[in-house]
Amino acid sequence: MSIGSLPAVNAVLNGTCTVFLLAGFVFIQKRKISLHRLCMLSAFGCSAVFLGLYLYFHAHAGVIRFSGQGWIRPVYFTILVSHTTLAIVIVPLVLITLSRALRERFDRHKAIARWTLPLWLYVSVTGVVVYWLLYIAYTPMRPT
Repeated sequence: MSIGSLPAVNAVLNGTCTVFLLAGFVFIQKRKISLHRLCMLSAFGCSAVFLGLYLYFHAHAGVIRFSGQGWIRPVYFTILVSHTTLAIVIVPLVLITLSRALRERFDRHKAIARWTLPLWLYVSVTGVVVYWLLYIAYTPMRPT
């Protein structure tokens, strides 16, 4: 796998994470605990692999500049800033939520999961949007 393919791989990981999160939500609503657990651990795995590949890519490729012009530029940067900020916030939330579930503190798990799930979904969906805007919709500039 080339370094140039990592952004696409990361977009797939974000999209897959989204599917696991939504399926996990449906399963917990139906009280299918084992399937919920499998989906949420899979979402966590996707996010962990994503983070490792993301850090590796940016350590080697540097900054990728957005080349879109006009009205899309402030839209892109608004999405990017909210995505990046919440991506930082979501890491401890996911770890706390997961640890409470694994320790079977389900009342406390449920209380924080109400916040974690929508934020995690936002981060995973906007990750795909950022990829699409940066690498598909607008021709990227070379890394600096």
